[in-house]
Amino acid sequence: MDGNDMGSGGKCPVMHGGMTAIGRTVMEWWPNALNLDILSQHDTKTNPLGKDFNYREELKKLDVPALKQDLTALMTDSQPWWPADWGHYGGLFIRMAWHSAGSYRLFDGRGGGGTGNQRFAPLNSWPDNGNLDKARRLLWPIKRKYGNKVSWADLILLAGNVAYESMGLKTYGFAFGREDTWAPERDVYWGSEKEWLADSVLRYANSEDPASLEAPLGAVHMGLIYVNPQGRDGRPDPLKSAHDVRVTFARMAMDDEETCALTAGGHTVGKAHGNGLESNLGPAPEAAPIEEQGFGWINHKTRGIGRDAVTSGLEGAWTTHPTKWDNGYFDLLLNYEWELKKSPAGAWQWQPVDMKEEHMPVDVEDPSIRKMPIMTDADMAMKMDPDYRKISERFYNDFEYFSETFARAWFKLTHRDLGPKTRYFGPEVPQEDLIWQDPVPAGNTGYDVDAVKAKIASSGLSVSDMVATAWDSARTYRGSDMRGGANGARIRLAPQKDWEGNEPKRLARVLGVLEGIASETGASIADVIVLAGNVGIEQAAKAAGVKATVPFSPGRGDATDAMTDADSFDVLEPLADGYRNWLKADYDVSPEELMLDRTQLMGLTAPEMTVLVGGMRVLGTNHGGTAHGVFTDRVGALTNDFFVNLTDMDNYWRPSGKGVYEIRDRSTDKVKWTATRTDLVFGSNSILRAYSEVYAQDDGKEKFVSDFIAAWTKVMDADRFDLA
Repeated sequence: MDGNDMGSGGKCPVMHGGMTAIGRTVMEWWPNALNLDILSQHDTKTNPLGKDFNYREELKKLDVPALKQDLTALMTDSQPWWPADWGHYGGLFIRMAWHSAGSYRLFDGRGGGGTGNQRFAPLNSWPDNGNLDKARRLLWPIKRKYGNKVSWADLILLAGNVAYESMGLKTYGFAFGREDTWAPERDVYWGSEKEWLADSVLRYANSEDPASLEAPLGAVHMGLIYVNPQGRDGRPDPLKSAHDVRVTFARMAMDDEETCALTAGGHTVGKAHGNGLESNLGPAPEAAPIEEQGFGWINHKTRGIGRDAVTSGLEGAWTTHPTKWDNGYFDLLLNYEWELKKSPAGAWQWQPVDMKEEHMPVDVEDPSIRKMPIMTDADMAMKMDPDYRKISERFYNDFEYFSETFARAWFKLTHRDLGPKTRYFGPEVPQEDLIWQDPVPAGNTGYDVDAVKAKIASSGLSVSDMVATAWDSARTYRGSDMRGGANGARIRLAPQKDWEGNEPKRLARVLGVLEGIASETGASIADVIVLAGNVGIEQAAKAAGVKATVPFSPGRGDATDAMTDADSFDVLEPLADGYRNWLKADYDVSPEELMLDRTQLMGLTAPEMTVLVGGMRVLGTNHGGTAHGVFTDRVGALTNDFFVNLTDMDNYWRPSGKGVYEIRDRSTDKVKWTATRTDLVFGSNSILRAYSEVYAQDDGKEKFVSDFIAAWTKVMDADRFDLA
């Protein structure tokens, strides 16, 4: 009998965990190989709702008042399996919403509450998200009732909004429109640590400089949303915590006033939980045994619920009335002296000195018992840091101003990654345009598109000028938070007009021509920029012997300087662009990995990346006009020459220094072309080579042009949410 026969050895016939016979994955065998998994995220095959599901149409059926009424009732419907503190789940739901939205970071727009990703690993099992699995299960009856008419992403954040309203805060508003993801977001880099809450030194280039926190990260430890409540590395020091808080909130685009308001407003309600031993808790949801059914941190040794729950390890409420929106946070923080103590779970926390009994919050289960309030190290920063102290005193003396500032900051926190207002839906969408929403006025659609194209074609601009300018305008789009893109034509405004990657001198020359055409025809500059790219591609296709028309949808608007938060746009500056074969400097990661990151942010697939790079090379759009990767003698014609010559076995390849490679003729040893890593990866990586071979085939010429135009149009229209 064969050794694999079940009868001879009882071996399992299933390969576990990988693609090889002993269970190792390709990346485990060859860790230096280019990993394209980042471009396979959110595959439609993982979505159980099907390709025809339209969430916006489902939202039109949603009875928002009824949903909010059900959520309000849930706030005080305490369940014995996870009882509500003081009979009110508000603090728990606010923390759930906060931690969903609060993972957003400005650098790459990733994280945040826009996809309901808190349901999946790693976020569902982060130490800082302890017991939020209970909050989502408490919401399940409502999600079940309303079904696909409300996403988990919207419901999680709405629950936080309703919680605040039920406790007396007048919120700024709420917008629906977040669509759920159906798989873990493996494209998000949360840090290089191999263990939770590892020493912060791993994240800082200089441990004494909070600003040296590794980009794009915002939290000081793996597994935290923001800062360690006990102080960095568990060592209390409010002034150091103040620096950490300032940096991590700035990485969410929050200023000092918004940061102070959010810190205080988040701790005005609810409590921290640490009345027990952390060692009694079971594993996090992703590691829990199957009978726990997705629950984590279960305590099977002691009671573990209500007043005996353990989450952060700190124990106590911040205010006298933790289910009421009031000014109690600043009242206690500023009017008492505080000293360091240990919680029952052994965590450092601050407690007031000589606390009046009437200022103590009551026990979560027995109102006849009074408990000491607490402050975290970050809370004490709001008192001890001079700048935060000034803001805290202003809030304390003007409760109405504090409430309004918090409501706006909370709205920003929960909507920052939802994108422009054209994506907002529902009866509570605020009318005010906020600068952090990157507002763009509606554009004209009534002009003669063909007349504009004719003027562009006769303008004297080259194919590379037209295509590169349109690309640079659109490539800033990132689907992580729906920012950037061609709509608004911000490429002509600061800071984008001065970015090195946009070749400011060339850009100014091209824009001078296109702005004149826009003025003459009534089209927006944004539309003319995109149309110019389309005209260039149509000319290039014709030169390659293929007749093609690039689809175009008019209606882009032109933003102004007053509509543009220049500082927040700095993070959109490209530091590399594999599509234009440009690298600003040497980085720790390879140029091809930087290209994958940009590709994923633009929402492109690996085949789309392949065809776009091949087309951009032959169109002569390289930054600075370099010849690297331009494997053609017909520059400006949309041919498949890049792929033909890359895969031609009459050539061989060798490095020539400084990241440049030579492609030489095997028979003559003459240099035919030069290339970079972002060129040669399409021949060296087995997956990308398979795509390249499709376009290199003799029957691939027309397919190449067709696929290039489809991918190009996808990039140009990525931010046209008005077309959905």
